[in-house]
Amino acid sequence: MSVATADHVGPWTVEQVLALPEDRTTRYELLGESLVMSPAPGFRHQRASRRLANILDAAARAAGEPVEVLEAINVTLPSGLVVPDLVVVDAAATADDGVHLDADAVLLVVELVSTGNKTMDRKVKPLLYAEAAIPHFWRLEFEPAPRLIISELDNGRYVEKTTALAGTTTRVSAPFPVDIDPAGLARQ
Repeated sequence: MSVATADHVGPWTVEQVLALPEDRTTRYELLGESLVMSPAPGFRHQRASRRLANILDAAARAAGEPVEVLEAINVTLPSGLVVPDLVVVDAAATADDGVHLDADAVLLVVELVSTGNKTMDRKVKPLLYAEAAIPHFWRLEFEPAPRLIISELDNGRYVEKTTALAGTTTRVSAPFPVDIDPAGLARQ
């Protein structure tokens, strides 16, 4: 049974958020007990997400890694439910056709900074991912030029390891080797 957001009273649970009807125009996330709704991303964001997913998938296959790359999937964290733009997960965790993954299965989470979600993508979500002990966090910034900030978990917080700049191919070694130039990710 689905729950309508306007009819809901009181704090939300993960189960209630997962019971909401599918809505391709809105992303629903649960931070603590608060429901957060975000508009669906735009063309540039989705283009870059698909291209980065393709790059990650090809690199994982080339390295023989037993992982899967997924876009905009529900991830359950100790403090709620989020929808990262991209995740690299242990392939065994996707054997069943579910609608959410536990953070324990996530090796890498990627956020593409959207105009309307800058604070969430830059400040809030990295804290939640670190709390959930997700080992790798990447953030793609579009302005002033595309750049990919590569971070790894160290003592409970993310530490920036490198920044891949547009026009330069950068080799990233973890969670598997991948060469990336962010310049072409969002270009039409």
